[in-house]
Amino acid sequence: MIHIAECPDCGNTRTLFNECPHCGSATPPILSGDTVELNIKHGAPTVEEALDRLTENIRHFQELGIKAIVLIHGYGSSGEGGRIKWAIHDALEHNRFADRVEEYYFGEQVPFGSSEYRLLLERRPGLKRYLKHFKGGNAGMTVLLLGSERRSA
Repeated sequence: MIHIAECPDCGNTRTLFNECPHCGSATPPILSGDTVELNIKHGAPTVEEALDRLTENIRHFQELGIKAIVLIHGYGSSGEGGRIKWAIHDALEHNRFADRVEEYYFGEQVPFGSSEYRLLLERRPGLKRYLKHFKGGNAGMTVLLLGSERRSA
């Protein structure tokens, strides 16, 4: 995950959810943007662990005011997509995250210059630095646009 936050107490860069490693502050960090990158495949989780991790992170990100997540789930080595990728696609298609995710774009659907690519940049300019990974479409990534904070389930 990219560090996009600053500790309000000491001013050092820190992660979003843990105490500041520099001063120990638990005060919520100051965000430098409304977009984050989340590598859900980090640590080689099982499919269920990855889905649970995604659910928890979506909730936390929304509470912090994050509007877009560039989700790295990988493509898998089979050449047909990995289990985590397909489980996340299935969960999105079957509304598992409908209470928090307003829209989603599978990486293979947003190649550079496409109408979906331009729409994403228009709606969320903060995605520009992340979408460079989508030049030919990137089947190992998905973009999630989050809804309003604390929507009812």
